[in-house]
Amino acid sequence: MTVDCPLCHPAPTETLLWQNDQLRIILANEPDYPALCRVIWHTHIREMGDLAPAQQHDLMHVVFIVEQALRQLLQPDKINLASLGNLVPHLHWHIIPRFRNDRHFPLSIWSAPQRDGDCRQKDIDVESLRHLLTTRLAASITAAAVTDRAS
Repeated sequence: MTVDCPLCHPAPTETLLWQNDQLRIILANEPDYPALCRVIWHTHIREMGDLAPAQQHDLMHVVFIVEQALRQLLQPDKINLASLGNLVPHLHWHIIPRFRNDRHFPLSIWSAPQRDGDCRQKDIDVESLRHLLTTRLAASITAAAVTDRAS
C-alpha cells in the first residue's frame, strides 16, 4: 500500500459489493454512470504482467463475472472493459455498462460528451447485483476447488 494512492485506501463514497483476500468489487458511484463497477487488486501493483499467471486468471475471471452480472441486470447496449492506470497506477479494471443515450456514447466515458441534458443511466439495484455476484463467485470458486482436487 502507498500513502497517496486512492485505490490502496477504500474511499468513503465507494460501495463495496464483494471482496476476498486478493481484490474487491465496488460500485464507483460515478454521477453519469451509477452502474460503473471497478475490480481493484488489493496490493499496490501497477501492471497485469506483475501478477503471477494464476493471479491474472483470478482477476480476469472476476472481471468477466461482473460483466455478466451487469449484462443480466441491465441489458446494456454494450459493456466496456478498461484497465488504464495512467492517472492512478494501481491495478484495477472498469466494467462500464453503456447505453446508446448515455452522455458519451459511442465514445469512451472519458471523452468529450456527445449530448447534453439528462442522459444519466438508471440506478442499479445494489442488493440484486451484490447477491448475483456473491452467488456466481461462490459457485465458480467451489467449482475451481473441485477441479483442483481432481487434478
